[in-house]
Amino acid sequence: MNYRKDRYGKEISQLGYGCMRFTKKGTSIDFEKAEAEVMRAYEMGVNYFDTAYIYSGSEECLGKIVEKNGIRDKISIATKLPQYLVNTYDKIDKYFYEQLKRLRTDYIDYYLMHMFTDYAEWEKLKALGIEDWFAKRKAEGSIKNVGFSYHGNTEMFLKILNAYDWDFCQIQYNYLDEHTQAGRKGLEEACQKGVPVVIMEPLRGGKLVNLPTKAKDLLKASKKQYTTPELGLRWLWDQEGVTCVLSGMNSLEMVDENIRIASSANVGDFDESDFELVEKVKAIIKEKEKVGCTGCRYCMPCPKGVDIPATFYHYNLMYMEKKNATRFEYARNVGLRREASFASQCVGCGKCEQHCPQKIDIRNKLKEADKALRPLPIKIGLGVARKFFSRKYKK
Repeated sequence: MNYRKDRYGKEISQLGYGCMRFTKKGTSIDFEKAEAEVMRAYEMGVNYFDTAYIYSGSEECLGKIVEKNGIRDKISIATKLPQYLVNTYDKIDKYFYEQLKRLRTDYIDYYLMHMFTDYAEWEKLKALGIEDWFAKRKAEGSIKNVGFSYHGNTEMFLKILNAYDWDFCQIQYNYLDEHTQAGRKGLEEACQKGVPVVIMEPLRGGKLVNLPTKAKDLLKASKKQYTTPELGLRWLWDQEGVTCVLSGMNSLEMVDENIRIASSANVGDFDESDFELVEKVKAIIKEKEKVGCTGCRYCMPCPKGVDIPATFYHYNLMYMEKKNATRFEYARNVGLRREASFASQCVGCGKCEQHCPQKIDIRNKLKEADKALRPLPIKIGLGVARKFFSRKYKK
C-alpha cells in the first residue's frame, strides 16, 4: 500500500474504505461479510475508514468490527456531522456523542461537516458557535482533525475553503467531474493552502467502471491495458493534491483489485498516452450529451443568478446515467442553495451567449434543461425542501 500524509504528517493510505455501501442482509448490514472485507483491507494496508451519521447502520457496524478486532489505535476513522439537521448548539453535541457511542470510541480522527452545498450552511453553523465547539473538542482530544464534505459549485467551495482553517476536506472528483463541483480548480487551491483532499465518487458510483463497449475496447487495445476502474483511480493518484481516494468496497474481489492498483500508483505516473486515453474515453461517454457545454464558465455570472454550467452538466448527465438519479443530484447540488439558481430565472437577456466560446443557444437550451430536470413532482418536492432549508438558514 502507498501512503500520503495529512496536514500534520500522519500517514494515510491513499486508498480509503468508504463504509456507505456495506452489503445488506434484509434490512440490516451483513456484519460477517462487512467484517471480512474491512479486515482484508486493513491487513493489506488500508488505514482510513469513512462513514457518516446518516449511513444506515454503518457507524455501528464499523465500530463493532474495530472493537472486536482490537484495531482502534491502528486506523483512522472519519465520520460526519449531519449539519443539515443542526439548528442549536446542543444538537451538535447530541449527534457527536451519539456517533462516539455508535463507533465504540472516545475520539474521531477526521470529523467532517457533512454535505455542504452553500456558504450559508457554514454561516449558520458559525452563528451557532461551531468554531468554539471545534476548539473545545480538539483541546480535549475527542476530535483530531476538522473538515467538510462538499457538493456544489467551484466558487462556493472556494468561499467555504477560505472561511476557516480546515484540517482537510472531501470532494466528489473524477475524470468525468474534472471541472464540475469543486473541480480541479478547487483541488489545486486546497493543495496550495496545504489542505489535504479526500476524494469521494472516484468512479462516479460505478459509471466509470461500466463504460460503453466502445470505451472498454479502447482500453483493451491501449499500451498499458488498464481495467476500467484502474484508469479512473490512477488518474486521481497521478495528482499531487489527492491525499486519499475512497472506495465503497463490498466484495473481497473489489478490495483485492483496488489494493493492487493503490500499491503501485504514484504521482506523475501518467504519460501523454494515458491522458489522451482519458480524453478519448470521456468523448465516448459524452456522445449522448444534449449540450456541448465544456464547463468553462465564461457565461457566468448570470445577472439573474442562473447556474448555467451546473444546469447543462446535469442535463447532459441525464442521458448518460439514470434520469431520476440525476434529478436527485441536481436537486441536492443546485436546488437547495440559499439563493435559487434555476434555469427558469432566465429573462432572456442574452449576455451569456455573447461570451460562450462554444456558441451555444443558451437561452433555449436552458428551457429544455429546466423542463427535463424539474418535472412537476420534482418542482413540488424542491419547493417544500427549499422552504424547510430557508427556515433553518434563518435560525
